[in-house]
Amino acid sequence: MFPLNDTEPNRYSPFPVMTFMIVLVNTAILFMYPPYLYWQYYRQIVTVPAMVFAREGGGFLTGITSMFMHGGFFHLFGNMFALWVYGRRVEDACGPWRFLLFYLLAGFGSDLIYVLVNSQSEIPVLGASGAVFGVMGAYLILYPRGRIRTLIFWFSFVPTWPKIRAFWVILYFLAIQLVPAMDILLNGAGGQYSVAYWGHLGGFFASLTILLFLRPEAFARYWSDTKV
Repeated sequence: MFPLNDTEPNRYSPFPVMTFMIVLVNTAILFMYPPYLYWQYYRQIVTVPAMVFAREGGGFLTGITSMFMHGGFFHLFGNMFALWVYGRRVEDACGPWRFLLFYLLAGFGSDLIYVLVNSQSEIPVLGASGAVFGVMGAYLILYPRGRIRTLIFWFSFVPTWPKIRAFWVILYFLAIQLVPAMDILLNGAGGQYSVAYWGHLGGFFASLTILLFLRPEAFARYWSDTKV
């Protein structure tokens, strides 16, 4: 299941300027500073939970810097494509600057949850996944019945791209985080996984703050049970 695009039009603004800028900045950073360069000074810019608790390197500030770092093109592409799919309408409901603040909060909250759960880990974690999951959670709150055009390969390997209700698509991605996340929490199995599942769930938790960042009109429409 691969989400392709949201099928509904924007209500308040024609183009998601801030979403586009975030994609542009992340892309520029990857091509200007490839991973083999910034691994030389990762202690200052990439989150390593054990170092955060030891007050070494960049400390909790890496919760901001690490969300703009990616391990390669496919890591970047997956995150930025998902951000574009869901971020367009979330930004529309917030406005560009409120959306940026929400995005940074979701990314930082994601990083914080990951560090707390994996406090002894010396494995670096980086990428915008947590912030993107926060945006997905915000989309679920604001547009649960929105339709997402989704690429699906059936058993015959013939691709189809039906329009699926947003809550099914997003809850699917949430569900596949839960089993490995609980394994990490209960069995201390963090080193067995190369994906920051608790970072993703942290982004979902942070999405609960989205109502604080809405435009006044969008906030009023939400509370009056009118389509945002």
